[in-house]
Amino acid sequence: MTTAARWARAEWGRLYDTVRAGLAERRAGAVAMTLGAVCLTGVLHVAQQWPWGMRGVHDLGAVRAEDPLGLALLRTPLSLFVPAPDLPVWGALVQVLLVFGIAEVCLGRWRTLAVAYAATLAGTLYARVGIALGPGHPLGLPASDARVVDTGPSAAVVGLAVVVALRYGARVTAGAVALAMVAEVLVKENLAGREHLAAIAAVLVLYALCGARRRCGARQRPRSSGTGSGLPPSQSSSARRGRAQRRSWR
Repeated sequence: MTTAARWARAEWGRLYDTVRAGLAERRAGAVAMTLGAVCLTGVLHVAQQWPWGMRGVHDLGAVRAEDPLGLALLRTPLSLFVPAPDLPVWGALVQVLLVFGIAEVCLGRWRTLAVAYAATLAGTLYARVGIALGPGHPLGLPASDARVVDTGPSAAVVGLAVVVALRYGARVTAGAVALAMVAEVLVKENLAGREHLAAIAAVLVLYALCGARRRCGARQRPRSSGTGSGLPPSQSSSARRGRAQRRSWR
């Protein structure tokens, strides 16, 4: 095995094995939510090409910083699947199919949706904060960005890619995704790039909190699995037998 092959195996081996096993066991059922998301994204894209459809998609799934917060939160779930009308739709469909599909197999359906929503919501909320800070602040945005529609599925795709990569030990891949988003902001300063970085920051915090919770649970399980005596199970049972025997000797 060559050095490149060994590196690829170390970086993506666990992820590849998990995806292959999940698809072999459940086939299309393993990515049922992803297939539905791809179809929904395609339908919304087609609807946007018509005047009546564009109005409906805008009213239900277009999120802008100038919108009232309550209305933006109501629109955010559907905004995950509204592709940018000025970009090729096939790119959004491929991203959703690959990244959502891998995440659904590896993380499960509901965790995938939770991470996707958290990433998108982080971008939505950051846009409001950035506009409030103003262009003079390092994290600020110009007031004109308040009229720009949010990123659609791309923030969710970026967030899911980072979480899955970290979860399965592909740390170089996670770092590459983050660096690519930084480069996007440096090369083309726009709202979408900033929202992508906000999405990454949000999922990193979420991942760190989940990791801390798992470690805390792992430390507590050995103590809680005992019998309440503070001794390991074998010694605790011996102590109980000893007390019972002493009582029987009396």
